[in-house]
Amino acid sequence: MALVQMQPHPSGLVPAAVVDLGDTSGPRVRGDMTVEVALSVMAGARVGYLIVCDADDQCTGSVTEAQLTLVRDGSAYTDRVRVRDVLGPRRPPGTLALSH
Repeated sequence: MALVQMQPHPSGLVPAAVVDLGDTSGPRVRGDMTVEVALSVMAGARVGYLIVCDADDQCTGSVTEAQLTLVRDGSAYTDRVRVRDVLGPRRPPGTLALSH
């Protein structure tokens, strides 16, 4: 299982997570999956994070249940928000952030 460490976001508003992507044995999903479906996958797999892959099945990051829940519960949420929207701009492997 990969190491998941929660760290405060510099603005103090959004939690950022650092996930060790060296272990990609967790459930893998595509970035175009909706937040609701991703949360359902997590619940079904009983995991706290998902490995996010592109169309070529290359890992592009990971996302935690806490991040997806924060987005889903936000006032700007719609059922069209995708997992890739939660990842935000491209960052070094293992670094996550939510886009505003």
